[in-house]
Amino acid sequence: MTTALTSLSKLTLAAACGLAFAAGNANAAAPDWSKVPAKKITVFYPGASPLEWIMKGSEHGGAKGIKKGEQCIGCHEEEVADIGKKIASGARNEPRPIKGKAGSIPVQVQAAHDGANLYLRFTWKQPAGGGEKMDKDNPVKLAFMLEDHKVDLADQGGCWATCHNDARTMPDGKDDKKTKYVKDGNLASGKYYDLIQWTSKGKSHDGYVADKRVMEGGKGLVEAKGEQKGDTWTVTFTRKLAPGGEGDVTLAPGKAYNFGFAIHDDYTVGRFHQVSFGYTLGIDTKGDIVAAKQ
Repeated sequence: MTTALTSLSKLTLAAACGLAFAAGNANAAAPDWSKVPAKKITVFYPGASPLEWIMKGSEHGGAKGIKKGEQCIGCHEEEVADIGKKIASGARNEPRPIKGKAGSIPVQVQAAHDGANLYLRFTWKQPAGGGEKMDKDNPVKLAFMLEDHKVDLADQGGCWATCHNDARTMPDGKDDKKTKYVKDGNLASGKYYDLIQWTSKGKSHDGYVADKRVMEGGKGLVEAKGEQKGDTWTVTFTRKLAPGGEGDVTLAPGKAYNFGFAIHDDYTVGRFHQVSFGYTLGIDTKGDIVAAKQ
């Protein structure tokens, strides 16, 4: 009798574990993307346009508006492609033009959540390249950043608050180890960006940008995957809403967060990427991109 009860208990426990595993997988199941609205966001080639240049009124006419609280996208939304084309040509802010570099890439961005996870999907057609293969292992990388309205200028310029003229690939960069950072940034004060990156090699990173860029320590990334069909790339992320890791921004329904992303196309590294202006990601609330519960 005892043996029978023990066996029954084991079977019950196994069944319960199986149900729990199934429920966990169900919680991490991607939405039906055909039912999720897409937001077209054009990323563009920024060249050597660090925050210091953005805020220099004698060089950038929008500096005055930014200091008043205006958003970069408010002035530039209709001319993103033109800006990228001009910079990629070397006509402005690019001392090292790259042969065949696309000035911009239109990207379809979708977002949804299930109460436990945020889902993001990026789709774009890869333009022709032909430049130097700076990162031979990765023809494409995609990263996005989230910020909770604590970093100075993040509400106006999105991720631009991490881009500085002394970074390693900038013309003025002297330290080959210096990457993105936030002025006066630190985790304790909340002045940081949550950073997640997917690489076409198959490796993903979950970190943050504070006083320096750290590519690990986060606990939010559940899955990142991408595929290329013909000339079209599709990259999807599954990220916990409330991860609790180092540098993780907790996402809550009813709130909107600063959001931006970048694509390193054509085997590029460092500043030689395509970037978005600053947008907002709303979780069940108003935003440039809305992640509604599915």
